[in-house]
Amino acid sequence: MLQGHKDLKVYQLAYKLAMEIFNESKTFPIEERYSLTDQIRRSSRSVVTNIAEAFRKRRYRNMFVNKLSDSDAEATETQVWLDFSLDCGYLARESYGKLAKGYEEIGKMLGSMMSTPEKFKIL
Repeated sequence: MLQGHKDLKVYQLAYKLAMEIFNESKTFPIEERYSLTDQIRRSSRSVVTNIAEAFRKRRYRNMFVNKLSDSDAEATETQVWLDFSLDCGYLARESYGKLAKGYEEIGKMLGSMMSTPEKFKIL
């Protein structure tokens, strides 16, 4: 039984990936600090925070699904920033592949949660 948002596999994966992005982005050029670096860190963290917020709102189906949808949108934004990071030469292809695969998995997990929100409802 789920005790809190930290028990969700999707939360755990999203948090892990956000931390990996934080560590990878430490090597991005200084001129990217207020654009790409800041944006990719914000969107990756937002995936996690929206999952946590959704968990707290799971009593209300529409609010739960809405927050999960917000999380999915932030995951997609993060994928775009990963594309830029790769194409600008700031991120190694191996790191990119691992992170991109992780965000694809998050999207699948969130999609499943949105299609069956009753599995997460407070009894």
